[in-house]
Amino acid sequence: MKKAFVFPGQGAQFTGMGKDMYDSNSLARELFEEANEILGFRITDIMFEGTTEDLVQTKVTQPALFLHSTIKISLMGPSFIPDMVAGHSLGEFSALVAAKCISFQDGLQLVYKRALAMQKSCEENPGTMAAIIGLADDAVELACSQVSSGIVVPANYNCPGQLVISGSLEAVNEAMLKCKELEGGKAIPLSVGGAFHSPLMSSAAALLAQAISDTRFNTPVCPIYQNVTAQPETDADRIKINLNNQLTAPVRWTQIMQNMISDGVSSFIEVGGNGKVLQGLVKKVNRQMETSAI
Repeated sequence: MKKAFVFPGQGAQFTGMGKDMYDSNSLARELFEEANEILGFRITDIMFEGTTEDLVQTKVTQPALFLHSTIKISLMGPSFIPDMVAGHSLGEFSALVAAKCISFQDGLQLVYKRALAMQKSCEENPGTMAAIIGLADDAVELACSQVSSGIVVPANYNCPGQLVISGSLEAVNEAMLKCKELEGGKAIPLSVGGAFHSPLMSSAAALLAQAISDTRFNTPVCPIYQNVTAQPETDADRIKINLNNQLTAPVRWTQIMQNMISDGVSSFIEVGGNGKVLQGLVKKVNRQMETSAI
């Protein structure tokens, strides 16, 4: 029986996240305090006591979720033996730490640089995202390709019948109208600050690329199924290249789950965040899969 450990991205945060670990475990407390030093501000204060509005700031959300996931893995110690790992968008950085491809410290620095770069890109190139429900992927892809008012692309292949699109406000609105005209199609605008996983993130990708290049990547202890390719990767150089492309390419989560199942996974374990998002997506791909959360 193979186990896949999967790590959530933005949207899985909650007020008070991590406080139980900080209060009850000396190793967790040490790692959280080290994170405060690395970041230059007390992210623990925001995680433990901040409002929902405080937590949704990109520069807070991303490192907070990374810390929540990776510290949980650290507390498992030698009992943590993954057969394969994957992370949804931001979660890919947590997966890289879990697979010992990058260190906890380097991972946190990359995540914070990613968050700041994305925030800057959002201010320079305003955009938005929308969830398209009830349509086949190729129907949504075609609708996006027919938009004439700007850039809009598939961004998150979350599960069959759920594909998030991303781009300029006008183009996303036009694509939403096209999708709603199709039988069974629903379109839900998302409350996000930018067009993540689209060409509008190219300036953020350029800023992050240098930081990735300067970071030491090791051969992971197990395959990591990456967002860009949905394929299992164990070559450190290939992993770097795919991570460089992640901000402007779609998250192929549906394909990742399908490939993991084809490769023999019988159990998916979600690590970090509220523990619900990725479990739900797994069940929409294959109801027979065993799922749980740490």
